[in-house]
Amino acid sequence: MSVQEYLDNHMLSRKIEEAVNAAVRAKSPDPILFISNHMRKAVPSVITKVKARQILDSRGIPTVEVDLHTNKGVFRASTPSSDLTGLYEAVELRDGDKGSYLGNSVSKAVKNVNEKISEALVGMDPTLQSQIDQAMIDLDKTEKKGELGVNAILAVSMAACKAGAAQKEVPLYKHIADLSGRNTLTLPVPAFTVISGGKRAGNSLAIQEIMILPIGASRFEEALQMGSETYHHLKAVIVDKYGAQGCNVGEDGGFAPNISSFKEGLDLVKEAISRTGYNERIKIAIDVAATDFCMGTKYDLDYKSPNKSGQNFKSADDMIKLYRELCAEYPIVSIEDPFDKEDWEHTKRFSSLAICQVVGDDLLMSNSQRMKKAIEESTCDALLLKINQIGTVTEAIEVVKLAKDAHWGVVASHRCGETEDSFIADFSVGLSTGQIKAGAPCRGERLAKYNQLLRIEEELGDDAFYAGEEWRESS
Repeated sequence: MSVQEYLDNHMLSRKIEEAVNAAVRAKSPDPILFISNHMRKAVPSVITKVKARQILDSRGIPTVEVDLHTNKGVFRASTPSSDLTGLYEAVELRDGDKGSYLGNSVSKAVKNVNEKISEALVGMDPTLQSQIDQAMIDLDKTEKKGELGVNAILAVSMAACKAGAAQKEVPLYKHIADLSGRNTLTLPVPAFTVISGGKRAGNSLAIQEIMILPIGASRFEEALQMGSETYHHLKAVIVDKYGAQGCNVGEDGGFAPNISSFKEGLDLVKEAISRTGYNERIKIAIDVAATDFCMGTKYDLDYKSPNKSGQNFKSADDMIKLYRELCAEYPIVSIEDPFDKEDWEHTKRFSSLAICQVVGDDLLMSNSQRMKKAIEESTCDALLLKINQIGTVTEAIEVVKLAKDAHWGVVASHRCGETEDSFIADFSVGLSTGQIKAGAPCRGERLAKYNQLLRIEEELGDDAFYAGEEWRESS
């Protein structure tokens, strides 16, 4: 397109004249700046270029970062990644060449963005999120986004969402709320990882993590303070009992002392909370990730200890009894993946006891079909939302709506392989998920999310609402 054609298509000659007249009427002290700002608003934004590159996530493993260009600016997003791809979640595209990043390079996904996706999206309006996402889905043509790669598609979808917010001149969280048809904004209760275990840490603890939820805080700023103080008190508790070597951390920043029993870890956290003086204002959640140590129909609580493995098997009924005991002894309000991902029967039985929130992660994989089954059968009562399991912003909004319509809780979640991108913070506020799980209150890629929530709360001022005691009922 020639310059003259561009001017004619957008009627820029007339718009320039209108901008000059507006500057004169306003008696602007800086007419050039006034005219420039006037023109930025007058000319509709379109995607002009999409450029991807390979970067490293928090584990030192490649992922995809995208710069999406419009005539209003450049908008960057990066895709979180995970160590395993479940059967029911979207597929990360990796090169598989063992000579490059041990097979984990994402140059194919990057190429798909730079060549196929960019060509398909150039000229589109970034505010039309659903049309952008559908264009990529149509281009991919596979059920699990395996042709282009979810790591390619999601990075573009998130970048487009940021560009759409800029075009509308609203914060990202407000744009996301608009896309979902919502008119309420809620700061979520953070589930801070404080002890790591399972496959996330090198200790003997079978469960994946123990978290704290500052539901008694009045604002998110106070919740972050409560989380940080408890984390540092916990460090002192661990040093006193296990020495400095007990303060090694897992992938998402939780401490990984060499403990093996659930109660040993919960006692440490309970003592740390007691030292803060916050007491009942802080509750506890655990992510069991039971699939990782399910052996047939039994659960091996010593699977990480070669000398003991096989000596501490528990049946599913034994696990229900254990969870009931733990919830009675500790202030546990949420348990994630208490059973194997295909053990719908015992997950439903435990959920029916209504002792605590039962969150589906491996059970659901943010998959709408598995969610519908779980809703129909009352299998669990909360969704752990991982956006890269779905692949686009639009689809993520749809599954949150599905969960909320069923009166479920929603936990917006990070991944083990994170970046500095804080998108899920805005996403959580815009959709009023009520809960966010982004790791420990340390490590830059985790704090990027929590610090963004601080900024959002500050920006909302008196209109800011922290979920707090209503962490499950956020509308």
